[in-house]
Amino acid sequence: MTTFDYDLFVIGGGSGGVRSARLAASMGKKVAIAEEFRFGGTCVIRGCVPKKLYVYASQFHEHFEDAAGFGWQVGETRFDWQALVAAKEKEITRLEGLYRKGLENSGASILATRAVLVGPNTLRLTATDELVTAERILIAVGGHPTPHVDLPGHDLCITSNEAFDLPEMPKSILISGGGYIAVEFANIFHGLGVETTLIYRGKQILSRFDQDMRQGVQAAMIAKGIRVICEDIITSVAEAENGRRKVTTKAGETLTVDQVMLALGRVPNTGSLGLETAGVKMNERGAILVDDYSRTNVPGIFALGDVTDRVQLTPVAIHEAMCFIETEFRGNPVSPDHDLIATAVFSQPEIGTVGLSEEEAAKKFDDLEIYRAEFRPMKATLSGRQEKTIMKLVVNAADRKVVGAHILGHEAGEMAQLLGISLKAGVTKDDFDRTMAVHPTASEELVTMYQPSYRVRNGQRV
Repeated sequence: MTTFDYDLFVIGGGSGGVRSARLAASMGKKVAIAEEFRFGGTCVIRGCVPKKLYVYASQFHEHFEDAAGFGWQVGETRFDWQALVAAKEKEITRLEGLYRKGLENSGASILATRAVLVGPNTLRLTATDELVTAERILIAVGGHPTPHVDLPGHDLCITSNEAFDLPEMPKSILISGGGYIAVEFANIFHGLGVETTLIYRGKQILSRFDQDMRQGVQAAMIAKGIRVICEDIITSVAEAENGRRKVTTKAGETLTVDQVMLALGRVPNTGSLGLETAGVKMNERGAILVDDYSRTNVPGIFALGDVTDRVQLTPVAIHEAMCFIETEFRGNPVSPDHDLIATAVFSQPEIGTVGLSEEEAAKKFDDLEIYRAEFRPMKATLSGRQEKTIMKLVVNAADRKVVGAHILGHEAGEMAQLLGISLKAGVTKDDFDRTMAVHPTASEELVTMYQPSYRVRNGQRV
């Protein structure tokens, strides 16, 4: 019988890796987890947590403006970028401490090092050059922003990694990309008073979202004063006077800004992990290939989270970790369920969505009923703000099942979480119709849209 140093060795201290290590160790397994930077991964350290804090910060200028409509007189305001950065750092340090404490309390060994595969059950700890063995190795190293190395001057640009900790807040910024990261940061910087431009190669931002959501957010951004350039890309970035950046686009436009941010997707952190040495298969993007139970092609080696490029969301990595533990250590095979994942885009206004967009549903079902409401939220009646809220339900007419729910408006992410439960349970439009409204709320529109706004038959609106 082969004896190993560890029952489980986890590479990566993000949400998925930490959850796996903590749960296995709490079961009495001998567990080690290696992390060369900080615990918490992308989400806690340089992703969704600091991003949401910056979203909150960026909204206050509108809150101050809106207050006048409700009788409040707000005096002179001033924003301190360094104070926000310091407050953010204090909070993520607190959260990192909780991650460490959870691991320590469970009995897992914490190793401050990079771990590299040198065989199916063997790893090398780069900090000490020590070799260790494990019966199971779990790779949960996440991903990083695409560096776009083919772009001349890419080294003069920043990514979301650096955006949170800039020494000074720029006066102007150009953000390249049309996904949720680009859109969220465009709203953040604009809200903090930065002259903001977003450039995207497609005809409209947020390509994978429902068309009404895409149109609504883009229109709101433009109305706020964010410049949105579509069907164009950056072709070069060069140094300009006073540390600024001179940008040239494919359409021939030249812009000079303080910062250029590339938000062009993310790629798995699979470089220099020894995957080739161990024989672990990857796809053309460098993502580790796994089966329904997060198993790679090499027995004893597993992978989960963003490094597998299945669904790049923190709750998904945590869910995959729990399924891994259930399967491997509790003898109860459970595969992760990636269907009907509720998602939020913390743009301003927010998007909250779960299920199929109208466009996706039209390809899958012959007959759809679309319920849509667009209105000015109650708060705006006194604040004077012209922003609109959009609620939309996509229903399969054959069985009345709600196959998609989409919201554009304040607190849309909170509503999407609750809608996710309903759609996961297989709710029908009749269930919505017999549910009492909570009045006065924006969300009551979801249960008071009794007649379809239009139908889609065989892909055509009727």
